[in-house]
Amino acid sequence: MSDLAFSSFTLIGVDAIKFLQGQVTVNVEALAENITQYTAICDLKGRIHFGLWLKKINPEHLEIVTTQDQAEEFAKHIKKYGAFSKMKLEETGRVFPTLNGSTTDFSTTETDISVWQIAAIQTGQAYINQAIEHVFQPQELRLHQREGINYDKGCYLGQEVIARLWFKAKPKAWLHVIQGTGPAPAQAEQLNKGVQVVNSATFENGYIALVVARPDALEELDVTVLALPESLSGDVARPQ
Repeated sequence: MSDLAFSSFTLIGVDAIKFLQGQVTVNVEALAENITQYTAICDLKGRIHFGLWLKKINPEHLEIVTTQDQAEEFAKHIKKYGAFSKMKLEETGRVFPTLNGSTTDFSTTETDISVWQIAAIQTGQAYINQAIEHVFQPQELRLHQREGINYDKGCYLGQEVIARLWFKAKPKAWLHVIQGTGPAPAQAEQLNKGVQVVNSATFENGYIALVVARPDALEELDVTVLALPESLSGDVARPQ
């Protein structure tokens, strides 16, 4: 049974979208309504602090889901930075995930989170919880290939570092899905010098995991590298 759980919030008010626009990596103003989009709030070093599933209900109403272990810290963050914005954040309770193609939807109907974890890993839907906050950069997790980053929308937390990496450099390691034997490794565990675990789950006679890795470092491990969906299998660097 999985220890993973999720908490849902509403953010309602005339300043809700304007406020989030200066916080998250995605272009909130351009989000289609009633479609769940995974995105992030980063720290000033450009590493992901909070992972968020956003759904815009209308221009003054958003639904936000975080992992339950980040919920309290997330609420404090929003209330601190949004103290003078005309909006209200309210936690609405526990929700459960269902894979929906390339994204995840949430509802109060109970689902098997262990099943979702395996499916999310298989489809490259990396997620951030408390164990790996401040560890990974969005591009390393292929978040831009999931439409969770907009490089042209203007300032947000960590934007300068994230934009510099995109326009002037390239990550040395990036997201892969692997299958191995033995117990599932812990989040943030280094499997060797160039391979770090993002998410993992017990699977068949071993485990399946999303890792941020240098391709050459993966070759040194006794694991099978599985195929990601086509949308997440390309080069993570900016097209030249």
